[in-house]
Amino acid sequence: MVQPLRVLSLQPYYGGSHEQFQRNWEQYSKHQWSVLSLPPRHWKWRMRHAAIYFAEEVKRRLGEGEQWDVIFCTDMLNLAEFRGLMPRQLSEVPVVMFFHENQFAYPVREGYQRDEHLAFTNFTSALAADRIWFNSKYNFDSMMEGLNRRVKRWPDFQPRSAIDSLVGKLSIEPLGIEAPAVDLLPYQQAREKRAVKGDPVHLVWAARWEHDKNADDLLAALNLLRDRGVPFRLSLLGQSFQYSPSVFAEIQNQFQTEILRVGFQESRADYWRALAEADLFVSTANHEFFGLAAAEGIAAGLLPLFPDRLAYPELLEHVMAPAETKTYLYGNDAESLAGSLESWSQERHGVVEQLKFSERLMSHLSVGQRAKEMDDSLQAIVNDFTSDRTDF
Repeated sequence: MVQPLRVLSLQPYYGGSHEQFQRNWEQYSKHQWSVLSLPPRHWKWRMRHAAIYFAEEVKRRLGEGEQWDVIFCTDMLNLAEFRGLMPRQLSEVPVVMFFHENQFAYPVREGYQRDEHLAFTNFTSALAADRIWFNSKYNFDSMMEGLNRRVKRWPDFQPRSAIDSLVGKLSIEPLGIEAPAVDLLPYQQAREKRAVKGDPVHLVWAARWEHDKNADDLLAALNLLRDRGVPFRLSLLGQSFQYSPSVFAEIQNQFQTEILRVGFQESRADYWRALAEADLFVSTANHEFFGLAAAEGIAAGLLPLFPDRLAYPELLEHVMAPAETKTYLYGNDAESLAGSLESWSQERHGVVEQLKFSERLMSHLSVGQRAKEMDDSLQAIVNDFTSDRTDF
């Protein structure tokens, strides 16, 4: 029987989907985990200083007798710096870096400039890793596109072969999706009744209340629906912040009678109920490297309506054939979104098939299934490195 691996997980930004991913994997993993983490704030500072903090903490733990077979970290770590600072006895321990996002494609707020040093940190970290895991092919492709655009501007000694070498370390490892914390059947039955009665379509929009989620297109599309006399109901979900864009207040002010739920849900069960009671999950995001909330919407039994960009077409291919995805993707503007919403509101196509998509998604991306697959991938990596050290 193969012994469980001892995994050291370095989490420089431990919150949101980063924390959810780690905890879900640990819950179902056969391996033994030691997690070092830092709070989810000051993300740029985390990319600057986390390597120093983790190197010191790792040295202390080694002194207390801890040992590990593999190191797992995320893209918020400057891995090249960490490997230079970490104790030498870890030099032959393989390191896997997981990219939740990449700084080459992360959208920059209007009026701000991209910090190219942080983008380059992602690149050198990928070079320093023994394996690189990305949560979607879009995530990896967008980083490679960013690198290949920038390399032309670098004055000399352009590391083109180093960029090309990343492909040989790559694995696409999508996130695991939790099982809905509610019985979906009564919600599906309620949807079918609403469709028969011709009740207004119930939309849910769920994301962080930040600029990269592009709620401006949501507001514009809702205004178009109102102008066209198309009734609807709305749940506007997500975590707000001190400096959340004013568009969220505008939506609440203009559509008070249409809004059924608003804001952050206090528990996961409340969140799943808020999803499941709707008809459609709508996204307007300009930034989505995987689409966890969108995947959870599908898992809750909703039909998806996503912009035809980012990781969304790839996400839909987990639940349907590529040719089918066009039905659930709209053109990348508010006019197209409003048109799709109006069409769906009138036709209610696919309402009886909603749970089919949920079942397909969970068969591929349940947290238990993904944990097993990633466990096996880690074991294969350790086996490869062990074999390499014994082959002389």
